[in-house]
Amino acid sequence: QLQLVESGGGLVQPGGSLRLSCAASGFTLDYYALGWFRQAPGKEREGVSCISSSGGSTNYADSVKGRFTISRDNAKNTVYLQMNSLKPEDTAVYYCAALYYCSGPIGYWGQGTQVTVSS
Repeated sequence: QLQLVESGGGLVQPGGSLRLSCAASGFTLDYYALGWFRQAPGKEREGVSCISSSGGSTNYADSVKGRFTISRDNAKNTVYLQMNSLKPEDTAVYYCAALYYCSGPIGYWGQGTQVTVSS
């Protein structure tokens, strides 16, 4: 079965950190760009960050620049999102995705993991 499975979400206080992981099973991520998206209640899903298949290029939404870092470990077939200095407005369900290229068509979605930033 081809799937992406996220983990690492949870409840954190403002200013805190979380690291999300997304592991693939049934296929290799080597040839895909990998992205993180999020959807807050009542809002549309938005792109957060993307990393190229080689890992040599990354991009971030303006709202998370300087606070979030995307990385990948092809040996572990996993992509990560390190989130620091979290704010209440970062509260959302976070999804990982395997894309044909950043900003391109999405091949696979994960099921999502909830991140809640609250005191």
